[in-house]
Amino acid sequence: MDYANILVSADLGEAAPDRIRLAADLTRRFEATLTGVAAHTVPAPILVRDVYDAIDQEGRNKAQIQAIVEQAHASFERFAGDGIRTDWRWCFADATAHLIEQARAADLVVVSRRGPGDEDPGPLGVPPDPVLMEGGRPVLVVPPRTVSLKASRIVVAWKDGPEARRAVSGALPLLREADTVFVATVGSDARHDGAEDVASHLARHGASATVHHLQTVDDDGSEILRFALRQDTDLIVAGAYGHSRLREWVFGGVTRDLLDRSPLCCLMSH
Repeated sequence: MDYANILVSADLGEAAPDRIRLAADLTRRFEATLTGVAAHTVPAPILVRDVYDAIDQEGRNKAQIQAIVEQAHASFERFAGDGIRTDWRWCFADATAHLIEQARAADLVVVSRRGPGDEDPGPLGVPPDPVLMEGGRPVLVVPPRTVSLKASRIVVAWKDGPEARRAVSGALPLLREADTVFVATVGSDARHDGAEDVASHLARHGASATVHHLQTVDDDGSEILRFALRQDTDLIVAGAYGHSRLREWVFGGVTRDLLDRSPLCCLMSH
């Protein structure tokens, strides 16, 4: 399997140009299509005199929103560059819900990290959390100021379960092209069993994979990040572990650490 359609969130935030360039580079590598996605809800008319005033105000609101989305479209085309096939999907809707809907026809979704100190990209922005949990596709989370992804040295943060298995499957096009893959487990938990099997599975796909059992110094997320940085990698592949609580997603410690503060790209799947 290769990536045939890569979906990227297109907003007007500071991180958008780098994110789109990175997604476009991946698209060229796999000779895929890059699909830009944007959406914005239309504010309801307020303080209207009558139904005609409401219709008129709604029309003005739609025109304003469409102008914003057209700016995002122009930015998407500019930073995607030449030499690739592109597609554009937009509508009057919630930005996150629209991207999740469009993910049905994608092999990989690219969004930006949204940690506590990261920029708010505005109303067109899409956070990774709901996309991971509801999109049903592998999600590449890109930290700020990251302009490329070589993925020649990759860490697989292994914890045996459906989430990590799906993440490995979703990352296979990158894993089999990597020079080195480090299958890393943390601690002695039985759910880390199977790392050697995963390395063998990756070898069947042409990857050069080694297994590493890490000991936790403070917390598992920090240990994974330290290991990835020591090995000079630029991609972490990991399962996304979480559940819904009061309309918000609550993630496990490692998942939360990676989503909030990883300086490396993370390809994750739930």
